[in-house]
Formats: sequence, structure tokens, C-alpha cells
Amino acid sequence: MLQIGLLGLGVVGSAVARGLRERASELDQRAGMPLVLRRVAVAHPDRPRQVPVERDRITDDAWAVVRDPEVDVVVELIGGIEPARSYVHEALRLGKSVVTANKQLMANRGRELMEAAEASGADLFFEASVAGGIPVIRTLKESLAGDRVREVVAILNGTTNYILTRMDEDGLSFPEALSEAQRLGFAERDPTDDVEGHDAAAKLAILASVAFNTRVVRSDVHCEGIAKLTQREVAYTRELGFALKLVAHARDLGEAVEAAVYPALLTSTHPLASVRREFNAVWMRADGAGELLLYGRGAGGEPTASAVLSDLVAVARNRRAGAHGRVACTCYHRKPVREAGERVLAACLVLRVTDRPGVFAQVAAAFGDEQVSLHSIVQQNRGEEADVLLRTHPAPERALRAVLHRLHAMSVVRGCSPLLRVIA
Repeated sequence: MLQIGLLGLGVVGSAVARGLRERASELDQRAGMPLVLRRVAVAHPDRPRQVPVERDRITDDAWAVVRDPEVDVVVELIGGIEPARSYVHEALRLGKSVVTANKQLMANRGRELMEAAEASGADLFFEASVAGGIPVIRTLKESLAGDRVREVVAILNGTTNYILTRMDEDGLSFPEALSEAQRLGFAERDPTDDVEGHDAAAKLAILASVAFNTRVVRSDVHCEGIAKLTQREVAYTRELGFALKLVAHARDLGEAVEAAVYPALLTSTHPLASVRREFNAVWMRADGAGELLLYGRGAGGEPTASAVLSDLVAVARNRRAGAHGRVACTCYHRKPVREAGERVLAACLVLRVTDRPGVFAQVAAAFGDEQVSLHSIVQQNRGEEADVLLRTHPAPERALRAVLHRLHAMSVVRGCSPLLRVIA
């Protein structure tokens, strides 16, 4: 029997509790032993809940759950860094395995917790911390253990992907699409973490660490969001054959790694270009396996609970085989994370300029002065002002940002999009 202590009974925690009850027979057979929900810690024990958990199993004392000698595995679903870190660390110190969906915890304190798990011989599973029900962590840690992953490009935030889809397909403005996403439950009341890219950046730190076997923390990941994008950029770049997405992009360069989240233009043939609405996807390139694509729902109670339940089955199987800690920390390299300005990539900009002779020459000079070569220039309309789409050849990002600074200072430039990187 595997006795479970659950911290948190929100959307995901409730789905986990229902899954343990409704799919008990099947889960028990897969695990090789019964999975039993012994205790649950919540902030308000007496609040009415439509969850199949007996009242006498619910407490407001998380420490009592963590330290209960009958609890074999602690499932942490409260989020944030503290007090979650303290609960997880104590559970591991006591030799209890831990399953968590906490991206912020693993992105910031993952090394400390993996070391604690290894020291006690316990399991620490975190499949649910990245991309909900998409089994990307296990794919990287186990299925690709004999390969070398070189690059990861992913859509890891369903909120921003839904917003950009509605802007692209239905002509909504950013505020309109965000409001709709909030109304449908795809976006939080405070959407900052999503639309500014912080949510995706935490997930990418975890993915890059696992994919490249080197520790990447949240502060290593350069992050830009989509809040400054307008319908104009979405429409114009679509006309050029691109899909505008908020991507999480990481590369193993050999001696160093890159990791960044930013709005990017994907060519129509890229596997992620067709990922719509709230769905997530992870594209990977490995030496042996080549290109791989994982696709599915990256958030929500049921998809995330699916990952948590799978991790619980893995804990039970390891326990039955006497193999705790079988897949420990795999960050055996110590590669630096490259500064954002050192990245080399192509980019697009959408400018609104005064439509008069000599303007194109001034704009082109800004690129030339920074040694950035232009791939193409397209004017979209004429009048007192014109919209101009500029695409560059690959150039250091530091140079591209210098160009952007020059353009903002020009009186003939009336508006300028964020830097839109191009991923072929």
C-alpha cells in the first residue's frame, strides 16, 4: 500500500483526489499496490467541497501531513516557493518521496531538492510542473537517456497561445482577447505571469535543465512577453507567412546553453505554427531521434492531475521494486547560460513611419551602422504614414537591440513593434 499525503485541494488537488477514488482499481493494478489518500492539508478545512475526501482526513496543519509516519509520499500542490520548499525538503529528509506540480519551486530550488532526495534515497517527481498532461519530463529523462538533445522550442503557456490565436484568426485586439480568455477561465484575474512570459520562463528553466543535463534556474532565462503586441503585428506577419507565438527556446551550444522566452515568428512549416488556442506543444531536436513533437493540454485540473497520478504510479512501482531514487538528478554538466545579447538570430520589426522621401534611407542606415544586414523591406500602405515590415539576416541580438534603440530615437518613426525573432 502507498499512503499519500496531499498538500492543497484546489483545482489540481481536487482532480487528483477524484482520480484516486474513481480510477482506484485501474491505478492500483498499474502501480502493483493500492494508492490510498491518507491525509489532506488545506487552508480552510471546513469549507464545503465537492471532493471525495472524508472530513476527518482533512486538516489545516501541513506539517502534520508531512510528518505523519504513515504517509509514504507527499504530493505538493500549493505552489510558490515558500512554504512549499520547507514542506518538500522535510518530507525528503524523512525519506518520503515527493510528487510536485510546482514550477516555481523546481525552477528556483530544484538542485537543493534533488540533492535532498538523493541523500535520503527518496523519489522526487515533477512531471506536472511543465506542460500539464504532456509527458515531456519523463520523455527527456528516460526515453531519450541514450540520446543528446540539442534544441527545444516550446509553447508552454496556454493563456498566451489562446490570446494570440484569437488575435490572429478573429482580429481581436490584445485587451479583447485577454478579456475573453479570463472570462473562459484560461487566464487569471491578474494575468501578469502569463502575458509577461514568467510562467513559460520557469517551465523552460526546468526543461533546459533536464534536456541538457546542466542546471538552469529561472533567473538564467531571458524573458519577454506579449503585452506590447498589437493586432497590426499579428496581421502583417501572417501576410508574410509567419505564425506569431510566445515561444520558450533553448539550445545546447556545446560549451554553453541558451534559454529565453519571447514572441517569435514561426515559418508556416514549423511544427509549432499550427498549435492553436490553449494547447501546448514541445518540439525537440536530438542527435539520434531527430525531430520530436509532443502536443496536448498544458494546464487545467484534469491534464495536470494526469501527470501527478502517473508520478504516483511511478513512486509505487519503484517502492515495490525497492528502487527508490532510480532516476536522480541528471544535471551532471556545469555549462554557463549564454547572455541574451550574444544570441545570433534573424528578426522582424513592424514600423510606422512618416511617408516621405528619404525615410527608408534613414531607417536602413540604423541597421547598417550596427552591421545588421536586411533580408527584406515591405511597405504595407501609403498615406501620411506608412507601415513597414523589415526582416533581417541572422545577427547578434545585442546589435538588433542597438538598432531598436536607434529607431525609437528617430522622429520619422511613429511606432515600433517589439523585436520579433524568426524561427525557421
